[in-house]
Amino acid sequence: MSRTSWSRSVASLGIVLLLALALAGCGGAQTQATPAAAAEVAAEVAAEVAAETTEATAAETATEDATVEVAAQATEEVAATEAAPEAAAEASAGTALRFQIVPEGTEARFLIDEVLMGQDKTVVGVTSLVSGEITVDPVNPSGAQVGEIRVDASSLSTDDNRRNGRIRNDILRSGQAEYQYIVFTPTAISGMPDSVAEGESFTFQVTGDLTILGTAAPVTFDMTVTPVSTSELTGSGSATVRYRDFGINIPSVPMVAGVSDDVQLEIDFTAQAAS
Repeated sequence: MSRTSWSRSVASLGIVLLLALALAGCGGAQTQATPAAAAEVAAEVAAEVAAETTEATAAETATEDATVEVAAQATEEVAATEAAPEAAAEASAGTALRFQIVPEGTEARFLIDEVLMGQDKTVVGVTSLVSGEITVDPVNPSGAQVGEIRVDASSLSTDDNRRNGRIRNDILRSGQAEYQYIVFTPTAISGMPDSVAEGESFTFQVTGDLTILGTAAPVTFDMTVTPVSTSELTGSGSATVRYRDFGINIPSVPMVAGVSDDVQLEIDFTAQAAS
């Protein structure tokens, strides 16, 4: 019962008692009341006030209970709302699949045009020594992650052993430990689809820093990936770069009249589920 309701009840009871006592003390042949009558009236009024007080207390208690219930429900809703993102993240993390690129079914290559002995020729250098990791979430494809991709440039091979020697010793200097690897470090992924399905290819772009000869430059690869199964991914990617952007110098040789400024970089890969 609130302080205001209690005060009103006490005040009402007090006024009634005063009136009863006043009547009891007044004279008059027709209106004089006895103390017993006054007490009886006071008792009746007190009973009525007590009844009203009980009803008011019950009503206020019900209101307070309802308020507490609404507050509790609101607290539960806020807690549920705050927990929803964390629950979604945990669910997503539980469905993410991690894959590692394996040499079998993988090939990284460069293609560059030159004029050799008066004839147009496309030189192709290839290697299967590629490592890297890819994480794909079928529930949330936009959350896919591509780890650092490393290509062992010392294993690049063309159709000419003399050219291979120049690549390792002079052009890429990949025979030296500090320049052995060409490294691609992804910084952003864009164009991912809303959903992916087993056996269906999807395309996207990966932007990152490509490091060759210790020099890094931003490069974007156009990618196509196919989820073969929950244990295997296959895919391909390509990008075009200018070799001079990496401080690469291609020495002149008598039989080569010219070399294109642009180099096509390509990769076909197979990735197996990581254990």
